[in-house]
Amino acid sequence: MRKILRIRVLSASIAALLMFAGLPSSHAEEAKKPEDPLAKGKAIAFDQMRGNCLACHMIVGADLPGNIGPPLVGIKARYPDREKLRAQIYDSRTANPESVMPPFGAHGILTDEDLDLVTDYIHSL
Repeated sequence: MRKILRIRVLSASIAALLMFAGLPSSHAEEAKKPEDPLAKGKAIAFDQMRGNCLACHMIVGADLPGNIGPPLVGIKARYPDREKLRAQIYDSRTANPESVMPPFGAHGILTDEDLDLVTDYIHSL
């Protein structure tokens, strides 16, 4: 019983910290789902529970970018073929078996629709 209470208190504390820091909670994120496909792709890419691209990549205009992966700039020049970019996001191990990038499609982290939205957004960078 105490363990459940501690978990609830911890969850409430984290939610309060997120609100205090000005970061959207998952409920607030759900309430303001964008309609524009590129905005939807960006929302998925920035979502820590879904795409979480910022954990590893720098994207112009984003706060607290990672530096494990390459910066996501000039993508159309690097990936003129959108399908190759999608394949990279789907499972980067195909091109590089040593890749640390999660296989978002192969492991079902993102749905096919989510993959298409993220691919379109990243391809627009």
